[in-house]
Amino acid sequence: MRSSNHDHRRIVVKVGTSVLTGGTRNLSLPHMVELVRQCAELHYQGHEVIICTSGAVAVGRARLGFPDLPATVANKQMLAAVGQSRLMLTWERFFEIYSIHVGQILLTYGDVESRHRFLNAQDTLNTLLEHRIIPVINENDAVATDEIKIGDNDNLSALVAVLANADLLIMLTDQPGLFTADPRENPDAQLIHEVDVIDENLLALAGGSRSGLGVGGMTTKLQAAAVARRAGVDAVIAAGTELDVLTRIVGGEMVGTHFAALETPPENRKRWILAGVTHTGYLVVDKGAARALSRRGSSLLPAGILAVHGSFDRGDTVSILSENNGEIARGIIRYTSEDLRQIKGCHSDNIAERLGYTYGAVAVHRNDMIVL
Repeated sequence: MRSSNHDHRRIVVKVGTSVLTGGTRNLSLPHMVELVRQCAELHYQGHEVIICTSGAVAVGRARLGFPDLPATVANKQMLAAVGQSRLMLTWERFFEIYSIHVGQILLTYGDVESRHRFLNAQDTLNTLLEHRIIPVINENDAVATDEIKIGDNDNLSALVAVLANADLLIMLTDQPGLFTADPRENPDAQLIHEVDVIDENLLALAGGSRSGLGVGGMTTKLQAAAVARRAGVDAVIAAGTELDVLTRIVGGEMVGTHFAALETPPENRKRWILAGVTHTGYLVVDKGAARALSRRGSSLLPAGILAVHGSFDRGDTVSILSENNGEIARGIIRYTSEDLRQIKGCHSDNIAERLGYTYGAVAVHRNDMIVL
């Protein structure tokens, strides 16, 4: 793993609901104390630790005596609202044992989709860390709507790793890592110690979530690892109950499944594009355009666009897909979806003629694009 800066790393620790509850319906306080002890040890070694916590809904449900509620968004948000403060209080109490201050940050996609708010969230994180305060981050479930939901804390933790310019993302789960098959069904399943390529086969291997408590299965952890690696962050999936799991991983031990960072971290604007919300729409491009983007780092011209899906405005982040539907790049679009439907496949010289105006020859400029 790349870590010449072994003595001072910025580490995001993602703790899933199943880890916090130890598979029960309540918070497992011994589990939490043990994780806090390890985080405190890393903190005093000079590392910067950021915690991404799940569990607000589970804590709220326990606090209210496990009411039998219909699974509506409003009920879930109510449980999150009740549980979040209690969850935060628990983290705070345990870190207090080690005289460490914590600060709460609640995020939604809305906080990263505008460049201004992305930088603002980044400043808050950096300021907390400068003052040796451990940020404890959760999704703002009490107010998040579908449009701004990150949806699971695996992807939230990857987003935080991008925001924080972290060196390492550790996702703690109820499994020792990623296996060659489901270890609960196949006794011959082997733990995969290192992953070089995250592709469709690997995602198929990951299957769905089994714990029933959290929303993230192994699939979302792989998605999160993919985002982290592209941003120059090493990622590890490991069992939260493994003895000294955090201190051993940071010490360089091969605990769990490791995903080495793909390259040096992109500059800040591109980190924002990588973190950006892309569910507003996507473009499908022809083979020539796909080749030009991935091999030559070219800008995307309207001529290479085959199809426009969804609805988006100028300045939104969109995904760029090849004809076989693999995402090849992500970038800031210069035309609205309506405009692009009129000029797709059209030569750049003819844009003004078709639209009656032009925002330039390119649909996505290479400076506003990150090739995946």
